[in-house]
Amino acid sequence: MTTATHEETLGFQTEVKQLLHLMIHSLYSNREIFLRELISNGADACDKLRYAALDNDALYEGDSELRIEIDHDAEAGTVTVRDNGIGMSRDEVIENLGTIARSGTAEFLKQLSGEQQKDARLIGQFGVGFYSSFIVADEVTVRTRKAGSDKAAGVEWHSRGEGEFTVADIEHEVHGTEIVLHLKEDAQEFADDFRLKSLVRKYSDHIEVPVRMPKVETAKDEDGNDIEGSETTTWETVNEATALWVRPKSEISDDEYKAFYKHVAHDFSDPLIWSHNKVEGKLEYTSLLYVPGRAPFDLYERDGARGVKLYVQRVFIMDDAEQFLPLYLRFIKGVLDTRDLSLNVSRELLQKDPQVDKIKAALTKRALDMLKKLSKDDEAYQTFWNTFGSVLKEGPAEDFANREKIAGLLRFSTTHTDSATQDQSLADYVSRMKEGQEKIYYIVAEGFNAAKSSPHLEIFRKKGIEVLLLHDRIDEWLMSHLDEFEGRHFVDVAKGDLDLGDVEDEEEKKAQEETAKSKEDLVKRVKEALGDEVQEVKVTHRLTDSPACVVLPEHEMGFQMRRIMEAAGQKMPEVKPILELNPDHALVARLEGVEGEGFEDLARILLDQAIIAEGGHLDDPAAYVKRLNALLSA
Repeated sequence: MTTATHEETLGFQTEVKQLLHLMIHSLYSNREIFLRELISNGADACDKLRYAALDNDALYEGDSELRIEIDHDAEAGTVTVRDNGIGMSRDEVIENLGTIARSGTAEFLKQLSGEQQKDARLIGQFGVGFYSSFIVADEVTVRTRKAGSDKAAGVEWHSRGEGEFTVADIEHEVHGTEIVLHLKEDAQEFADDFRLKSLVRKYSDHIEVPVRMPKVETAKDEDGNDIEGSETTTWETVNEATALWVRPKSEISDDEYKAFYKHVAHDFSDPLIWSHNKVEGKLEYTSLLYVPGRAPFDLYERDGARGVKLYVQRVFIMDDAEQFLPLYLRFIKGVLDTRDLSLNVSRELLQKDPQVDKIKAALTKRALDMLKKLSKDDEAYQTFWNTFGSVLKEGPAEDFANREKIAGLLRFSTTHTDSATQDQSLADYVSRMKEGQEKIYYIVAEGFNAAKSSPHLEIFRKKGIEVLLLHDRIDEWLMSHLDEFEGRHFVDVAKGDLDLGDVEDEEEKKAQEETAKSKEDLVKRVKEALGDEVQEVKVTHRLTDSPACVVLPEHEMGFQMRRIMEAAGQKMPEVKPILELNPDHALVARLEGVEGEGFEDLARILLDQAIIAEGGHLDDPAAYVKRLNALLSA
């Protein structure tokens, strides 16, 4: 390199010092991404040279091993990033580095056509990445020479990021670009070998161009001590220089998939299943999605970190791109690599783009298909359900379009197994439905034992009709958004009138009507005794062993959900239950023969017991105990 000549000072074409200041200090939220931007620009330059050299091999100038090199000097406080890519001429330097939001990539793409344009792996059209240098540097020097030009055609660009820059002609031995950052006092941490290597592996591990850093090795004597003056420097590649997700699936082993999952998810256990997919056409992207085998600590924090890692042409953009999967699939980990996104100028935020919605819909479908495939392995799917089932139950409320598909993935406890393990699918339930049964029955309770022992199940057990036992906190909310499955409506057995469809014959229905008619006087007396505490009193045939039960109106919120809402500070309107009496039970028969105050006490005992059995809370438990003691001691 010779002394600079033809030096001139120019103003940035925007002529707005404040705008450059804003970009340097406000555009990027994370200082360390300056290295990602410079490496991306270097890889872009290497891509350009590779394609230009297809028609003119002489552009390589005998050096076809494209690479990016990063060097640092802690004493001088500098970081140097160089590439042996296409380089720039003087006019291109002024044009590209002197204009905010100017990208040579856009012009380069115009020169391509046909398959070359399709295959060109360029990060493309961001334009302001170079200026991120000024986040950490108070002075930046760029030395460059266009590939194929004379060595005397080198250019040196220099700026302190304050609204102007100088450009001078220099002699430059090698083609490509070298950027020297003079670090600010508060950014000296970046002049560190370990820090730079970790940033390369974090942001640019999968750039196809090798990123190299110097490695100093010292010979040792027989005692293992360093031999002074024996230091030798070699260049070590610090990135993988290949992206697993862009390789053909047939070339990737299961062990490689598992190892990559542990890398992206920071998990020590193997994933349950994964899905690797490449889409081409109007929308081009590659996705690699995983279902973890264990839950993260923040799984139930809906505002916690979630989403896939987003890359654009193998360049890392963001860690938790939550825009591409719905919240109920927040446990899914993986990678999305696409070129079809509108990023803001700092590449840290996604612009609102219909392409995002299209990719989200496609990835959601891919994730649900992956879970459906996993469900064929009962043991593996049970592991998944035990870990993530409660989160998947959020799906029907959030994703109307995929509600039926999500319903097929849900698992429940039922009276078929009478086990607290949620391992029965809705398809299993439908396959076991009784002849003449048209609806899917369920009951919601605070716990499994409360659901299993509910009086409402008595008639169903007697007739052999299966009932879903819902005992998760989210279940009542889930069922409020899940209307039907395969054309069969869901019915809460603790709400509204009992309707068993064609399972009951006409003789049974006629006998029930006659019984109800004969007990009209008793029903009237009980309603008068309880007054406003109940909405209605009636005779029921849903009970076989219990004397009474309480039923809520069909569209009323259940006891469990009411308690959850009240615990959250939500004031709930008062609801009056319907009391249903079992005409064949001894206590009801006894009630019918009692008069006066004893009748009212026994009626209230039956109501309180029914509320307790349903999982409700009594307003005055002491009064219930007093009445019960009086009855027992009579």
